[in-house]
Amino acid sequence: MNDSELEILLNDLESDRVERKASISDRGVIRQAICAFANDLPNHQKSGVLLIGANDNGSCANLPITDQLLLTLSDMRSDGNILPFPSIIVQKRTISGCELAVVIVEPSDAPPVRFNGRVWVRVGPRRATATPEEERRLSEKRRSKDLPFDLRPLASASLDDLDLDLFRRVYLPSSLAIEIIEENQRSVEQQLTSMRFATVEPQPKPTILGILVVGNDPRQFVPGAYVQFLRIEGTELTDPIKDQKEIGGPLTDLLRMLDETFQVNISVATDITAQPVEIKQPDYPIVALQQLARNAIMHRNYESTYAPVRITWFNDRIEIQNPGGPFGQVNRQNFGQPGVTDYRNPHLAEAMKNLGYVQRFGVGIQLARQQLQNNRNPPLEFIVEDAHVLVTLKKKL
Repeated sequence: MNDSELEILLNDLESDRVERKASISDRGVIRQAICAFANDLPNHQKSGVLLIGANDNGSCANLPITDQLLLTLSDMRSDGNILPFPSIIVQKRTISGCELAVVIVEPSDAPPVRFNGRVWVRVGPRRATATPEEERRLSEKRRSKDLPFDLRPLASASLDDLDLDLFRRVYLPSSLAIEIIEENQRSVEQQLTSMRFATVEPQPKPTILGILVVGNDPRQFVPGAYVQFLRIEGTELTDPIKDQKEIGGPLTDLLRMLDETFQVNISVATDITAQPVEIKQPDYPIVALQQLARNAIMHRNYESTYAPVRITWFNDRIEIQNPGGPFGQVNRQNFGQPGVTDYRNPHLAEAMKNLGYVQRFGVGIQLARQQLQNNRNPPLEFIVEDAHVLVTLKKKL
């Protein structure tokens, strides 16, 4: 967007494509505006613009536009408060002699977009939470082509293949504000569509996302949607097998059983010599294992392989292999670096965030590294290939 276009928007006090803020003191309001522009309810099919450093009347607020301010705005894209992730560009621009932070928000391909469980839209020059009818319109806008794999409909499935009790009892309360649910008079088909678990009318069909998160039998439709766990009594694959299991089911069941498997297999030693109070020291920190396994489930390729996520627990190490190499802006060179992340399954990532299995996006590997260091385990090791990623955790010495 060039300077002349921005100048026109700056001075157009009636436009529903622009919002002006004198500062970023109320970050919740800024996130609401980003959410509303991403939803593009009027269907302009043009970007919306936030001008930070401008007063409501278009005059300059003389706000210092610092690198920290620009970074704070950029972080709003992927801090997990706005889901699915909006597409934004943050720039420092000078318009009519006034320095501004400009946030350009592109219309989402997968509305409705929510900020903290609420759908925000533009109604003329103001923001508002969407009505059920407006949410239905947003769902109908969703593109049927070029969708991420996790939003594609399954022609061979029906809504009977979804666990509707699990959806109502677990997923809705974790994803929407309580008052929104209490006010909600929509049918279950409309609720499934709103959460992207099913396609829009006239003939709703479960999406890959719906099957993975609340499906009765996800492997019936996505054969690789499970974790293969193998416990080896030794240090080589040819050594005797102590335990093996295939862990599957809807997302909540899969992650719960995986956590239970980790807890059973972790050994805890007690140190009563170094300190006055005994200290329990696990051979692997549970948080590191959880972060790396959940990352594998979130980022794996579900589309072009039937391979599961493989977790192989040897006597001296644990290997977690994820079918699916680097994606998007992530490559072999920058893999695992702080701040470098992308999402092959963005709406599955959203579901894991809503369910509380991901607290903040983009920090899983860093958190695992920190936990291993605190527990005095050797550093993580990665092998990054085009078709898979292998991460190795070494046992505490």
